[in-house]
Amino acid sequence: MSKKYLETIKAVNGEVYNLEYHQRRLENTLEGSKKHTLLQSLKPPSRGLFRCRVVYDKESLNVEYLNYSKRQVKTLKIVYSDDIEYPKKYENRDAIGELFALRGNCDDILIVKGGLVTDTSIANVAFYDGKRWLTPKRPLLYGTTRERYLKDDLLVEADIFVDDIREFTKVALMNAIIDFDIIPLNNIEDIIC
Repeated sequence: MSKKYLETIKAVNGEVYNLEYHQRRLENTLEGSKKHTLLQSLKPPSRGLFRCRVVYDKESLNVEYLNYSKRQVKTLKIVYSDDIEYPKKYENRDAIGELFALRGNCDDILIVKGGLVTDTSIANVAFYDGKRWLTPKRPLLYGTTRERYLKDDLLVEADIFVDDIREFTKVALMNAIIDFDIIPLNNIEDIIC
């Protein structure tokens, strides 16, 4: 049985967002296969905000449309894992789920691998240094929104060490559904719990 992969795509009132980035990642995941075409496979509802959940492998592609309501993330718990690997967006997220369970009273986790900040459980991250937004050079997953913002020169890749976090003035989460979402705060100490 082959591994299953996942794409999560935003749809608003029947319109699908950033499809070219999702299609490219799907094809890269399947090592160049062009068997699945997201444009032909997605038919989201015409009203409302939906998370198109696409589960696929080389042979099959299944889509479901889930109503979306944003989970509020205001606090992050730093968790360490030098073993975690998530180079492709797998349907099986058990390793991330185990780390998420360590969050305590925090809303989400900030995963640190080898002393470097990577991602949260649901998003890539970016930190503002007063002049520019920096994103980890080595995230667990190279997300489609992160890729778009890098292409548009709105982000700069950098090694962000866990000890550097307190030097930043803002934190943002980014994924296909929430896009680029700045966590409201008075100072960075308010976010890291």
